[in-house]
Amino acid sequence: MKHMLTAILTREDGGFVALCPEVDVASQGDTVEEAKANLKEAVELFFECATESELRQRMASESFISTMEVQVA
Repeated sequence: MKHMLTAILTREDGGFVALCPEVDVASQGDTVEEAKANLKEAVELFFECATESELRQRMASESFISTMEVQVA
């Protein structure tokens, strides 16, 4: 079974942090491609090891990515 999940990548300290918010799993890498590949591997390992109840709990919510405007002093 395949799931379409979100990967959020952020530049941090000369590398990249990757987060999958649907299952709250993160990884990192030196490049965007490496961070995304490492995140994919981490998420696949999570699905292999997680219990049914943990999967139901984490997959029950929806994630939305949006922009917002804020006032900066």
